[in-house]
Amino acid sequence: MAKLPERDRPWVMRTYAGHSSAAASNALFRRNLGKGQTGLSVAFDLPTQTGYDPDAELARGEVGRVGVPISHLGDMRTLFGGIDLGLANTSMTINATAMWLLSLYVTVAREQGAPLEALAGTTQNDIVKEYLSRGTHIFPPGPSLRLTTDTIAWTVANCPKWNPVNICSYHLQEAGATPVQELAFALATAIAVLDAVRDSGQLPPERFTQVAARISFFVNASVRFVEETAKMRAFGVLWARLLTDRYEISDKSAKRFRYGVQVNSLGLTESQPENNVQRIVLEMLGVTLSRDARARAVQLPAWNEALGLPRPWDQQWSLRMQQVLAFESDLLEYPDLFEGSHVMTALVDDLVAGATAELDRVLEMGGVVAAVESGYLKSALVASLAERRGRMERGEDVVVGVNRFPETEPSPLVAAGAAAIEQIDPAVEAAAVESLAAWRASRDAGEVAATLDRLREAAGGTGNLMEATLDCVRAGVTTGEWASVLRDVFGEYRAPTGLTGAVSSSAPGTALVAVRERVRRTAEELGAGRLRMLVGKPGLDGHSNGAEQIAVRARDAGFEVVYQGIRLTPAQIVAAAVEEDVDLVGLSVLSGSHLAAVASVLAGLRAEGLDDLPVVVGGIIPPEDALVLRASGVARVFTPKDFAITDVVDELVTVVREAHKLP
Repeated sequence: MAKLPERDRPWVMRTYAGHSSAAASNALFRRNLGKGQTGLSVAFDLPTQTGYDPDAELARGEVGRVGVPISHLGDMRTLFGGIDLGLANTSMTINATAMWLLSLYVTVAREQGAPLEALAGTTQNDIVKEYLSRGTHIFPPGPSLRLTTDTIAWTVANCPKWNPVNICSYHLQEAGATPVQELAFALATAIAVLDAVRDSGQLPPERFTQVAARISFFVNASVRFVEETAKMRAFGVLWARLLTDRYEISDKSAKRFRYGVQVNSLGLTESQPENNVQRIVLEMLGVTLSRDARARAVQLPAWNEALGLPRPWDQQWSLRMQQVLAFESDLLEYPDLFEGSHVMTALVDDLVAGATAELDRVLEMGGVVAAVESGYLKSALVASLAERRGRMERGEDVVVGVNRFPETEPSPLVAAGAAAIEQIDPAVEAAAVESLAAWRASRDAGEVAATLDRLREAAGGTGNLMEATLDCVRAGVTTGEWASVLRDVFGEYRAPTGLTGAVSSSAPGTALVAVRERVRRTAEELGAGRLRMLVGKPGLDGHSNGAEQIAVRARDAGFEVVYQGIRLTPAQIVAAAVEEDVDLVGLSVLSGSHLAAVASVLAGLRAEGLDDLPVVVGGIIPPEDALVLRASGVARVFTPKDFAITDVVDELVTVVREAHKLP
């Protein structure tokens, strides 16, 4: 096969980074850029993502944990200090507060003297998948789509190189989506966004092609890299067909499927974590091997993300994986490797057919918003994830080092214990709260109040909210203040949990039958109709997959499960435990805030006289922290290595029996 006349240009190389503070994250960005990274991918902490300032009750324990806290214009100035935003390519993982963070970014760029038409990057801004997987939504679907629409309209008119929305199939796969569901649900979201922009009337019809051209996607790639290659080729076919048939767009360049990728973080294992290196490399191949469907931006997780927050060296390793593939191998020298392949063509055709049928089903329901509100999408994902987990537990899907070949030598990579991951100083939160107070004291209070009033008035009308938001930025309004005004106008939204109607993926095996009998017998010995379990998600962590799968399996085993969804205060969890008279409380925390969140729940239960109510905790919890939790009174700590859910539920029964001193 003839080589290309010249090597294909490499994709934008990023690492997903940010933690502790704006100053610490700025230093990390500048080090990464110095190592050859060609784009920035900003991780914001959960309070920033969900519209809270560091001093908010729900922010306790979460500040700076999974990303950088950005509360106001001063923080954004610090975050990008010394980085020319006129030359940078910046991706910001932000959704419910995307308009706000973009406004902060634009204001800093203006202060630097960078022309708006030069700004290049992406605001994720896909709120639909937040209702289904990540859980950082704030407002109901209608107002949320309005914020997305306003941001798109403003950027098309003012920042033509900016991608104002990043439709995310990535998180759908993590929540359980099959390749067919991932394709269909992501395209259904894109339709909702495009329809909303078209119907808003904010842009003349002749500019709609520009809107379509600025829609980007953020996808996942599992270790099944052949299937992932076919999925990406199918995405390109379906996207071009959709733009042609539904929106009558003829410009070939505008119909190009433009996507960035992070490979599968939740597929990384705590057991034998060194195996994650080859998983990451194989997953990268799925989105780079096919030239006609190659990602234009790639960010790779670090090998130790199942253990905790990666260190700068771990992120460097992931960056070097990309650089070796792009610059040492001959991948970029050839045309598409799969052109004319009968195997690949058949795989793509099957995916296109399946996704088209599923997309039609969603559109017949009234579109993606209706399918979210009805609970259909969430239930479908919970059921698919249950099926996937079942295959792994039965050994049908092999995970090396977990359900096959578990024998291992001690890993020198984790011999240092807690030193193998980045540690967040508890003083970070106190410093953020102190800095916030100083910022508020330095502002013109009258100007702040006036701009917030204008934002409230604009939100109550139908006009574009971007200019009112930019005014708030310049006046020194904080993230929490901006979001609070919109909460007052739009209200807050609690998405369906997906548990209603979700069933176990297969007929019960011998192990589940035995656990059911233990649950029945324990309830009988306690004189209760059924054992009752409260599954709680304290704090702002919205990754609910694990909690939902435990809830489904516990219900299948005979527990009565109380699950009220994500983002609960410790007080709300304690109140539910009292009101529902439960036998067990299970807390799920993946953001790293487990020590603070669990301590608050335990204190609340003791204050209610429920000292003997057993509490178990699950999440990404280092062994040292697990010891602290056990010493504080937690009955059991479960981590990702506890993959056999039926065994976990069996252990929950043991916890209840121990609490009541039953044999």
